[in-house]
Amino acid sequence: MPRKAPLGEFEQLVLLAILRRGKDAYSLGVRRELEEHAGRQVSRGAFYATLDRLESKGYVSWKTVPPAESRGGLPQRQFQVTTSGIRALRSSRNTLLSLWQGLETILEGPR
Repeated sequence: MPRKAPLGEFEQLVLLAILRRGKDAYSLGVRRELEEHAGRQVSRGAFYATLDRLESKGYVSWKTVPPAESRGGLPQRQFQVTTSGIRALRSSRNTLLSLWQGLETILEGPR
């Protein structure tokens, strides 16, 4: 089976934000999670393009949930990281940890 391309930084952040939100992984909440924890302003276009890319890779799935009254009857998409997405995050994390190993004195030295 051919190996999939590694996750980009923003893809990782989006997947992690979805995982953090759990059952509340709706678009706006995920974007707020990114802003709060990653300190990044996220444009709608970049966010949805990344979600589409992650879905095409099989790393994210979503379902439509019934509308809440506060949304004026508009349905929402609830996102979930798939098993393949979890594997991709683990692989990415392991690669980064391996590359970081032995660099502590350089990277954590005087600022």
